[in-house]
Amino acid sequence: MLKLRGGRTLYYGKGDVLSYRTYASPLAVSAIPESTYTGCSNVIFAHNIKFSVSGESLLTSFTEGDNTLVVATDSMKNFILRQTAEYEGSTTEGLVAFISEKFLERYPHLDAVEISADRLPFDAVTVSGSDGSFAPSELVYRRSRNEHGSATMTWQRNGETVELVAHESSLSHIQLIKVHGSSFHGFVRDEFTTLPESFDRPLFIFLTINWTYEEASNAINGDRGRYVSAEQVHDIAHTVFHAENTPSIQHLIYKIGQRILTLFPQLAEVRFESNNRTWETIVEPAAPTSAGVYTEPRPPYGFQGFTMTRDDL
Repeated sequence: MLKLRGGRTLYYGKGDVLSYRTYASPLAVSAIPESTYTGCSNVIFAHNIKFSVSGESLLTSFTEGDNTLVVATDSMKNFILRQTAEYEGSTTEGLVAFISEKFLERYPHLDAVEISADRLPFDAVTVSGSDGSFAPSELVYRRSRNEHGSATMTWQRNGETVELVAHESSLSHIQLIKVHGSSFHGFVRDEFTTLPESFDRPLFIFLTINWTYEEASNAINGDRGRYVSAEQVHDIAHTVFHAENTPSIQHLIYKIGQRILTLFPQLAEVRFESNNRTWETIVEPAAPTSAGVYTEPRPPYGFQGFTMTRDDL
């Protein structure tokens, strides 16, 4: 949340700026054992962008109705879309940094910007060739509604320079069900406890994973070879969930975080937001691989939050 130097909250901006850029620079990342992802062509480089600004010069627009120094949010939208065409990089983080720096350069009376961009994933469809083989199309893509990466940054003017004061990359809307191989037992039991202990349960989780870099330049510039892709992060989560028989969601996200920080020493922190959406059992399976029937869980739901740093390794 953007604030003035005295601590007063003051900001305004534009949300849901949908930007569909074609043929951005391709992204290449180093391979890891948990993932087949090594980059993408960026033929479709699409984002949903939210952008807000702050500055001492804007105070009178609130207190006196003086719009002299107000940049219309429609102008912000046009600026974002035009600058997206000028961006020569390959990462979402690089795009939001580019837009922020250009905006503060263009409007020197403004003090700070906060920008977030959700990547809108489009996957190439598979098509058959004349020889009967199958390969990804270079022309036709389908919109994915699955998990997606995003980035958030705050830039602030400091004298004659503009500084990055906060950054975070994210992977959100992860929804994973493990049909057996998870447990939850040994918790406090008292007069308020009705939940039975479970030693082998299906576990359905919603998960958001956030990470920050030791050096933000590794996120902004994909050519440095130290970019952490959302695709590899979700493959790590999938692999750990598959391999580990964990006694709780808390321990599961800890194991995922350990693996992420081990594989990517360029990261300073990993932060998790998770919740338990495990189905309600209607017909109990006779064995882990026997037929069972489940339905949606009744509200409310449990949730967890956890941050890990390199000290956890």
